[in-house]
Amino acid sequence: MIKLENHLGTIEICQSYFSALIGRAASSCFGVAGMGNSNKRQQLRAFLRKAKIFDDQGVIVRNTADGLAIELHIVVTYGLNISEICKSITNKVRYTVENATGMQVHEVKVYVDGMKAEES
Repeated sequence: MIKLENHLGTIEICQSYFSALIGRAASSCFGVAGMGNSNKRQQLRAFLRKAKIFDDQGVIVRNTADGLAIELHIVVTYGLNISEICKSITNKVRYTVENATGMQVHEVKVYVDGMKAEES
């Protein structure tokens, strides 16, 4: 649970909401071929369920004193500028989270776990 306190009281937002929101925002960016597995639990779940895509795949969200710290693991399309893809993801995720929840995003770290050839 991520808690936000204001003058009206305390708002609690579940981790799965953030993960799904961030995962959809990141995967919709140009050049993102998919999301990677960010930890062993996600790798095991993908193996056992034989599913390729989960809402929280490749996303880790932590609540810090300065705001939210977001870590993303992505797979990019081969032949595109990786630096620009990461900047685009960072900006879109920051805007989406701050607009949807009103919470401050302290940092967004994007890790490129692989490349995928564009399918024709």
